[in-house]
Amino acid sequence: MASPDSSQRTFKVYVDGQEGTTGLRLFDYLQVRDDIELLRIDSDKRKDPAERARLLNAADVAFLCLPDAASREAAAMVENPETCLIDASTAFRTDPSWVYGLPELDEGQRDRIRASKRIANVGCHASAFILLVRPLVDAGLLPADYPLSAFSLTGYSGGGKAMIADYQNDSDGRLNAPRPYAMALGHKHLPEMQQHGRLAQPPVFSPIVGPFLKGLMVSVPLQLSQLPAGVDVEDLLGAYRAHYADEPFVRVRPFEALDNLDNGFFDVQGANETNRVDLFVFGNDERVCLVSRLDNLGKGAAGSAVQNMNVHLGVDETTGLGV
Repeated sequence: MASPDSSQRTFKVYVDGQEGTTGLRLFDYLQVRDDIELLRIDSDKRKDPAERARLLNAADVAFLCLPDAASREAAAMVENPETCLIDASTAFRTDPSWVYGLPELDEGQRDRIRASKRIANVGCHASAFILLVRPLVDAGLLPADYPLSAFSLTGYSGGGKAMIADYQNDSDGRLNAPRPYAMALGHKHLPEMQQHGRLAQPPVFSPIVGPFLKGLMVSVPLQLSQLPAGVDVEDLLGAYRAHYADEPFVRVRPFEALDNLDNGFFDVQGANETNRVDLFVFGNDERVCLVSRLDNLGKGAAGSAVQNMNVHLGVDETTGLGV
């Protein structure tokens, strides 16, 4: 746990996987902070296990921005009990020995993040989904066994450097249209969506990549008649307002407020360049659509990782993050 004078300290931070999309975005956040000393690996030693291990063990906080197998290997290199690992892969998100890196999950989650040296950063789709669903399940408004469906529309930066290059070099316009994927309904975020959403079964989840760099929305349709008797739109919004009342990065929007839409259209990129999550309820007295919006490289990845670091170190949670 961070010491009471942690705000006066300089913390050593290492990013393992610094050349990837999330790693590069982390550098954007961290290199301007005067309380962070960035440990950097020489480019010719990026794959040197001994040098990586040295830096991992020298860090107060080490971010793992690696594929799942490589994250597991990196975690095994850490022998220093004071090094806190924040992993951005899916390797540990349902592992009970790691704390799930979503501070807004429930009222005890920040204490768990602060006390742990192993934090699994939340997935982008999963973050948006869980922030919509978990408060309603906890409040008894959404049955855990409700057959949920969820749709996600995300910018192409979520696919990493290879996908970014594909879109930026798309000479024939093949990628101009939205592209649904994970059509076998086995997306890698489903286990964390079910576990941390406290659901009896995973949702039917349909993600779509759009022809824009970043921004993400998840929508969850509900039939009000299938919820507990008497549950209406104001109950849903009330549960959100109660759950997120003191959250600096969560904004619950009024039902059907005109400024939620742009001439009738929803702006998927409306939370870009922030660490904010916007929550909406659209619909009518019979059917509603729950919607969350975030920057998939911000609150959906690197911004969330920095937020978890801030919580763990005991510094102001909003330090270095836009709201």
